Amino acid sequence: MISTITVTDPLKFQDYMRRTQEVARPFGAEMMYRGKHSATLAGGPSHGEMVVVVSFPDLETLKRWNASPEYQELVALRDSSSVQTMTAYGPMD
Repeated sequence: MISTITVTDPLKFQDYMRRTQEVARPFGAEMMYRGKHSATLAGGPSHGEMVVVVSFPDLETLKRWNASPEYQELVALRDSSSVQTMTAYGPMD
């Protein structure tokens, strides 16, 4: 999963990130990368000031995490602390 993020409330967002990691851990999630936008090398403007890349064992597990009551409890915190686009990617056939 790749999330492009613009943080609107840094303190709340730190809480969201901490709590999301706790909720995602039992689903086998592993944060692969987190970084800030540095430059646009091709194409249009970037959608977000930072990116987070998280690996899940498979797409079904990612969907279960996203729909889980534990993560759904954090959606309001996510939306009040950031603007995010979360995109799932699966293996190419």
